[in-house]
Amino acid sequence: MTERAILPWSGLELPEGLTARLYDGTGPLPDGDLDDVEVYVLPYDTGMEPVKLLDRLPSLKLVQSLSAGVEKLIPLVPAGVKLANGRGLHDLSVAEHALALIHASQRDLPRWFAQQAIGSWEREHTRSLADSRVLLVGHGSIGQAIERQLVAAEAVVTRVASTARPAQRVHGVGELAALLPSADIVVLILPETPATTGLIGVAELAALPDGALVVNVGRGSAIDTAALTAETVAGRLRAALDVVDPEPLPSDHPLWTAPGVVVTPHIAGGSASFYPRAKRLVAEQLRRYAAGEEPLNVVG
Repeated sequence: MTERAILPWSGLELPEGLTARLYDGTGPLPDGDLDDVEVYVLPYDTGMEPVKLLDRLPSLKLVQSLSAGVEKLIPLVPAGVKLANGRGLHDLSVAEHALALIHASQRDLPRWFAQQAIGSWEREHTRSLADSRVLLVGHGSIGQAIERQLVAAEAVVTRVASTARPAQRVHGVGELAALLPSADIVVLILPETPATTGLIGVAELAALPDGALVVNVGRGSAIDTAALTAETVAGRLRAALDVVDPEPLPSDHPLWTAPGVVVTPHIAGGSASFYPRAKRLVAEQLRRYAAGEEPLNVVG
């Protein structure tokens, strides 16, 4: 049987015997005969509409997501179909954005941008990232990429993962209560799971010292939004958030205007560096599929 695929981009060199059609997720779902499609590369960052196509692909054998987190996708993939994630594609993009959020907050860039708009030259010294004590919660490939940049900035990094790994100097999440009171900055890079939902709640935020910065580039559900809003509106804590709960953040939500809060609209993973890496991964997955080899990054 002829192998076929649905891809989000044109221009990829396909293995011999593999044909493909284009669907970038921005228009109507593909129509016509889809019975022979065996590989579906989901478009990136186009919502859940492309997922509806899964039910119309009876010969499907492999779904390639370009996102690192596929928690919501797992239950939607038909039984017997392999699901591969985009592990590694977003490491540098998210690390850059996390550091940008931290620098913006520590060096008070929103204040200086606002002054630029009115031509004001008022000056004041700010916080720094160098020598700050950073609690890095989530130590997968993205967390490790963020750590490299934090270390280069001469921050003092404490690693936290779901399970302690003493040999690698990684603490477990069960130690958060003891670690939070000494953190100047907390960076969250967590997937959305039952164990991570609400991990940073009222008690955890209260344990942080006054003026601490909470950074989230993982999933918004990891933080109790109401509790974080209360702490930032009161001016006790600061926050730099690329992900929130809910998304999108309502236009009248207090986090938009709370003092010391920086919000970006879940765009950390989508920088220019992502796309060449994504295309290389897809090309390798197609080569492996055509050769009968195991795909990379299979989930489960």
